[in-house]
Amino acid sequence: MRIAVFGDVHGNAFAMRAVRDAIRAQTPDSVLNLGDTAWGAADPAGAWAIQAEFAPPSVRGNTDERVAGMRGGKEAMVSWVRSQLPPDVPGTLAALPTVVDIADGEVRAAHGSPRSPWEDLMLTEADGHTRPAHFAEMRERLDGFTFDSGGRVCIVGHTHHEMLAVVDGVTVVNAGPVSRQKDGLPLARWVLLTRQGGAWSVEFRRTPYEVAAAAAWTRAHGPADLAEHEAAWLTTGREP
Repeated sequence: MRIAVFGDVHGNAFAMRAVRDAIRAQTPDSVLNLGDTAWGAADPAGAWAIQAEFAPPSVRGNTDERVAGMRGGKEAMVSWVRSQLPPDVPGTLAALPTVVDIADGEVRAAHGSPRSPWEDLMLTEADGHTRPAHFAEMRERLDGFTFDSGGRVCIVGHTHHEMLAVVDGVTVVNAGPVSRQKDGLPLARWVLLTRQGGAWSVEFRRTPYEVAAAAAWTRAHGPADLAEHEAAWLTTGREP
């Protein structure tokens, strides 16, 4: 069994198109979309259309909750993103689950953690700094998804960092983002999970895309107060 996993598209049609093509070339058995689908400014309508046709969101991301009206704040960005999307998208996002189990319950997908789309599973904020989460912290955030209960892989997004750990036999994976990278490498990220002989393997994949075109679209069409910031983020692979 082979499962392709991506998330954090953040309204980047250019990166999503490249990831779609890369995943199709691998002919996986199924595809998971970890959410944060449209909150961005590199053609969110195009990004949503690609996802809707290829791999609709499997779980709800934290920014999906903003678009859906489930969480307040950042009203100007909410308004702009909604103006770019079909009118039924907020309701579609609101109806999504926050956790999905596949492969007979061996693989659990969530956006942030199984407990909340807003919670980091593999990173912890402490004393004004971010550090890798301790095993005890990840164990708690896995919220009962254990090896003894049949769990084998928990895969999430949200933090925009590729990460992997093993917690009491459960492989915990952060897939990294399709868009808005944070490590200085502006390549679209996704993961290929492969089950063979009862064991799961994890391959981190990195896909080049038309970064300059994405930044140009953002500058030409994005919201005035965000366009330059977003374009710089896309170009450098690091938030300004």
